[in-house]
Amino acid sequence: MNETNIPELRAASSGANATRARLPSRVHFVGAGGAGLSGAALLLLERGHQLSGHDRAVSGFVDALRARGMPVAVGQSDARLLGHDVQLVVRSAAIGLDDPQVAEALRRGLPVLKYAELLGLLGPERRTLAVAGTHGKTTSSWLVFHALRGIAHAAGADAPGALVGGSCRVIGSNAVPGGARGWFACEACEYDRSFLQLAPEGAIVTNVEADHLDYYGSLAAIEEAFARFVDRVHPEGLLVVGREVPARVEHAARCAVWRLGRELHVDLLGESQGRFRFRLRGPGWATPPVALAIPGAFNVDNAALALALAVGLAGRTSGLSPAECADGAARGVQRYVGAARRFEPWGTFGGIELVHDYAHHPTEVRVTLEAARRAFAGKPLHVLFQPHQHSRTARFLDEFVDALRGADRVLVADVYGARQHIDREAAGAPELVARLRRAGLDALEAGSPSAAVKLLAAGLPSPCAALILGAGDIDLAHDELIEAVALRGSAARLARA
Repeated sequence: MNETNIPELRAASSGANATRARLPSRVHFVGAGGAGLSGAALLLLERGHQLSGHDRAVSGFVDALRARGMPVAVGQSDARLLGHDVQLVVRSAAIGLDDPQVAEALRRGLPVLKYAELLGLLGPERRTLAVAGTHGKTTSSWLVFHALRGIAHAAGADAPGALVGGSCRVIGSNAVPGGARGWFACEACEYDRSFLQLAPEGAIVTNVEADHLDYYGSLAAIEEAFARFVDRVHPEGLLVVGREVPARVEHAARCAVWRLGRELHVDLLGESQGRFRFRLRGPGWATPPVALAIPGAFNVDNAALALALAVGLAGRTSGLSPAECADGAARGVQRYVGAARRFEPWGTFGGIELVHDYAHHPTEVRVTLEAARRAFAGKPLHVLFQPHQHSRTARFLDEFVDALRGADRVLVADVYGARQHIDREAAGAPELVARLRRAGLDALEAGSPSAAVKLLAAGLPSPCAALILGAGDIDLAHDELIEAVALRGSAARLARA
């Protein structure tokens, strides 16, 4: 990468206009429809930057940028898409240096930043809270934002901002511009060691497991990266970690550390259809009872981590008592109803419940099925799973089998082959289905997403629950699935007439 002028972009600056001072006004985004990059673009648009972009396909994120007046070209990359007035190029992690637009920028001597480098420039100094972990980052980031918003409302302080890798379903966006003195919650991704571009005031590490092994190679390397991340938290800040985060990660922190099960204690108070009530006790404070609107026992921990970070840091400057701060944070968390692609309801049709979730790691698949069993108690559970990356599928074949045991029927779509060009190991739907059948599960290869949703719809009994799982493009089959289920219901009604 050409580092020309990048130190100037990172020059120290303070105040509400810090981002404008460090970033030029004319910026071009390559991979503009990415979950993170699109949110960054929305924030820069709000701050008055002139933006353009390109992505290979239309998406909801691309549509959101276009609705704000940002021109986003779609299709094959071409150097001619890079305007002559562009001063800075930002690329997603999926875009290589050989991309025609990136190559043209380098030829011109323009600075080129990865999304993670831009994220490191967007967060306000001493006000950024970052959420990292193998699982739960998106949900926990939005929970932090909602906790912060609850505290700000109670204190009459500036509203917080956010930049998260999935859209909040109520807000309808993956980015929220905050007030000049508001806190800023962001999702910190470990892939490509992206989170090492951040220097947050406070952070969460939800958990650390083996993943992205195509990049890291080993769990030890992953743990080392997380240790380097927590070392970047400000010494006067706060790190909040999940119950099973490795000690070597925690011990790398230079700031205070709160751990679930040690400084932080969760008291479960009840459950209704997979949604839990609990109270969180921390050092010198406790929340009132918190009733989550999102299902899953794992989300109790996600919410507890978010509450702790918000109370532990925002509470210092809020002017509120610890009890008032914890109460405001709890009220905020209770208002969170979920993110797109995270246990997202797709509707109920003739007794058939449709839910989509981004789950693509065995742990995520397992806990999502467990949440569905509680939320849809007594109903058969059918799963359509689109594996994400051939290498992940190969490395975790046995783990995926164990995770999917909770389903009554499993359809496996073709692998979404992101980063297939660097996958050294490969497995797909045939291998996974063979293992599932060997374990006694009712499993079937389902083909493309379009073919898979038709096959899923044809075999759904009523009543039942159907989970559509995967981090690839399986969500684009939303309309096809609903149409297929609705048409099947119409045919059944006609047959009874």
